[in-house]
Amino acid sequence: MPIYEYRCARCSEVFEAFQKITDKPLTKCKFCNGKVDQLISHSSFQLKGSGWYLSDYARKSGSPKAPGDKDSKVSGKSEVKGDSKSSD
Repeated sequence: MPIYEYRCARCSEVFEAFQKITDKPLTKCKFCNGKVDQLISHSSFQLKGSGWYLSDYARKSGSPKAPGDKDSKVSGKSEVKGDSKSSD
């Protein structure tokens, strides 16, 4: 459940409220019943890593690697192995 921050216009108190996304924003201060304004807060959600979806979550073990991975690059040279027979 998201945490919303509010600031009271009357007493300047800043407080948090746990609310559903579908709940209406608060209009009254819980300390003095004054009018409150909803504040914009920093999120604690962070994406870390080199590529998030492609490099971290899309690949399951045993699946082919994502394009651009070092191991998935194929060199342009083809190696042909065969029996070399000398003619008599």
